[in-house]
Amino acid sequence: MHDSNIVIRATRAEDFEAIAEINSQPRAVWGTLQVPFTPVEVWRKRLAERPEGVYGLSACVDAAVIGSLVLHVETRSPRRRHAATLGMSVHDSWQGRGVGGALMIAAIELADRWLNLSRLELTVYVDNAPAVRLYEKCGFQIEGTLARYAFRDGAFVDAYAMARVRC
Repeated sequence: MHDSNIVIRATRAEDFEAIAEINSQPRAVWGTLQVPFTPVEVWRKRLAERPEGVYGLSACVDAAVIGSLVLHVETRSPRRRHAATLGMSVHDSWQGRGVGGALMIAAIELADRWLNLSRLELTVYVDNAPAVRLYEKCGFQIEGTLARYAFRDGAFVDAYAMARVRC
């Protein structure tokens, strides 16, 4: 299901409050490496001081930011400039409504058609079945399992290393 009112645009520095709100939601925190209670000021600084090779996309409905994706191009090593990692979060009230899919389509188009990237990488918790399905639908494959990858809600959890490779 995809909400046709979703607009994808570049993330702006002034989006920091909305992105802080998204990343304070229980489901968003559960599915990402974010921690609860991250101060809004941290998000303001992250968006204001974006390093080279970092591309942010925001999903909006009626000008409200409801999802965010960040693409980190590997700029430090000439041997890895063909690759990027990505991370995404969607506001709890908008999950399952096509926001993640819209963000992924836009990120893949940016990577393939404008940045000439041939490898996109991500990690996803093994118990986040909706996200795994979305990534597989977008051409990502599981390359391995990372045991005890992160500490979440009082326990260690495994994650899949996934990648989409364009030949």
